[in-house]
Formats: sequence, C-alpha cells, structure tokens
Amino acid sequence: MFSRLHEDIACIRERDPAARSNWEVLTCYPGLHALLVHRWAHAAWRRDWRWLGRFLSHLGRFFTGIEIHPGATIGRRVFIDHGMGVVIGETAEIGDECTIYQGVTLGGTSLNKGAKRHPTLGRGVIVSAGAKVLGGFTIGDGARVGSNAVLLQAVPAGATAVGIPARIVQKSLDAQREEAASKMGFSAYGVTQGDDPVSQAMKGLIDNASSHEHQIALLWQAIEKLSGGARELPATDCVPDDAQKDERFDGERLNRLVK
Repeated sequence: MFSRLHEDIACIRERDPAARSNWEVLTCYPGLHALLVHRWAHAAWRRDWRWLGRFLSHLGRFFTGIEIHPGATIGRRVFIDHGMGVVIGETAEIGDECTIYQGVTLGGTSLNKGAKRHPTLGRGVIVSAGAKVLGGFTIGDGARVGSNAVLLQAVPAGATAVGIPARIVQKSLDAQREEAASKMGFSAYGVTQGDDPVSQAMKGLIDNASSHEHQIALLWQAIEKLSGGARELPATDCVPDDAQKDERFDGERLNRLVK
C-alpha cells in the first residue's frame, strides 16, 4: 500500500509544477485523496459489500468533490488534477498514466444494467477540463480529449478529439491546409478548429482553391505542350482573350472576415 502511495505522489510531482513537496501533495491534493478512498471502496465492491462501497464513495465525494463509483477500475499512476466536479461511472476503466482535469465526466448513455455503459481510457490518455466522455467505447493509448469537448465516439491511439460533438483532429490535414492557404496570403489558423458551419465552409473553400490551383497549373502545362508541338498554330491562338493567368486570391479579405 505504501509503495503504491509513493508511486502516486511521484507521478503528481512529475506532472504538476505547482507541487513543491511530498507532504504538500499528501495533505493538499484532493485527487490523491479521492483515489485512496476509491481503492477501499473498490475493494469492498469486489467483495460484494456493495453498500459499504457506495458509502465510502459517498464520503470521498463529500470531502473531495470527486465522485468515483466503487465499481470503476482505475490503473496505476493516475493523476486527477484539481478534480472538483469529476464524475467517473460504474463501468469506466482508466488505464495507467492517465491524467484527468476538473469537471470531467466519464458517463454512460445506456440504462441497461450489467452492460458496458462507460468509457475505457487507454494508457497515458489526457482528458482536459470540462470534457464529457459518454458511452462504452475506447479511447486509445496516448489520446487527448480537449477542454469542454463532448465525446460520443471512439478515439484512435495518439489522436486528439475536440469540439461539440467532438471530432478527431487530423493534424496532417490541418498542416497541409495551412501550407496551401499561406501561399494565397491567408492564414488557415484564423479559422476556428471547432464545428462552426462558417469555419467548415471556409476550410472547404481553402481545400478547393488549392486543388483548383493545381489543376489549372496542369492545364496550362498541357496547353503549352500542345501549342509548342503545332508549329503552324501560335501559342497565343490557344489562349482566350479573357483567360485569367494570374492569381487573384484575396487572402487579406478572408482574414478580415474570420477575425
């Protein structure tokens, strides 16, 4: 028991720069106190002492503001930072090295008794403040859930979920979009990363503009090859008078719209 306690204190000091001493962590961190009470409550629950398990859980909630059902399974070196308002449901499973911030709910969406109703967190998952993770799905190892997100679907290992409802952030796609937009004098990061319809439309415009620019470049290359091969037909005869050969993408105007 004491080795496990030492492990918990060490993980808190490693992840929280505000922790100055082991004594401070032991006496002033409600997340640690909630986990200690939960271990006793969970042990009682597994022995079918259900009322005692619920009563210990209730005491832990009263003193820490963190509600952990005694049936929940919690791994080693889990850090509940601040912790006020955290709710962890009966069938939730939390892997080793996870970090959970204040206001997080690991809840369920089903009323079927005995079913897997609450989420499973893999190793090293970070759930940011105010996030609601609802359902019996799995969040992969090393994944992150953004602040105030409402997550209703599984998250692959190493991915990040943000928004309401939460979506999986594709970092490679965002990087490509920013690179394409910067060539046009427009910052893609001026567009919110949430699910606002206007921002989604702007992202679609950026992607389409980039694709069209590439296709037009290919067309001009083809025209130049054709006009060069036909010696009796000058290159200028292949180009309409109203053809737009220069870029006129107004990046500054888009920047003003999304600020």
